[in-house]
Amino acid sequence: MSRISTVEYIWLDGSTPTQELRSKTRMLPYSENMSLESLPEWSFDGSSTGQAKGNDSDCLLQPVYIITDPVRGAGNYLVMCEVMNPDGTPHKTNHRAALRKVMENGGFSQEAYIGFEQEYTFFQEGRPLGWPKEGFPAPQGPFYCAVGVKNVYGRDICEEHAKACNEVGLCIYGTNAEV
Repeated sequence: MSRISTVEYIWLDGSTPTQELRSKTRMLPYSENMSLESLPEWSFDGSSTGQAKGNDSDCLLQPVYIITDPVRGAGNYLVMCEVMNPDGTPHKTNHRAALRKVMENGGFSQEAYIGFEQEYTFFQEGRPLGWPKEGFPAPQGPFYCAVGVKNVYGRDICEEHAKACNEVGLCIYGTNAEV
């Protein structure tokens, strides 16, 4: 039996007001040095992601960035994709394409640093980690950018997440505890 590489294609869907992550897993011939250029485009049903109507639902995933999958390990990859229309033009939900155009038309000369903020919440027993069993926590003041076990919950997980991203080459500008 030949070995395979598990390649996770990841993209932003058509949800509003905030787009959500989606992914599909593709099995490709094994490679410990897979390149972006070797990855095929792949299609998906845009009617299930808010990116197409049911009678014309094909959308394409165009790989734009590849890293080693920090969970599955060597020979497996995470691939960030842009959503394209069947004719190869950027889909209306593909905001990265519009940003790339701005950068190509002078943005790079400004040495812009572009990214997005990714927030997440840990849950335990059906409620956010650290919340009281009944009611709500105190106002956000003591929790924002806080330190210490009485105000920050799950920091060890957050630090492992940041470490995993750094190890595979995903640039992280910083982290902080939110509310």
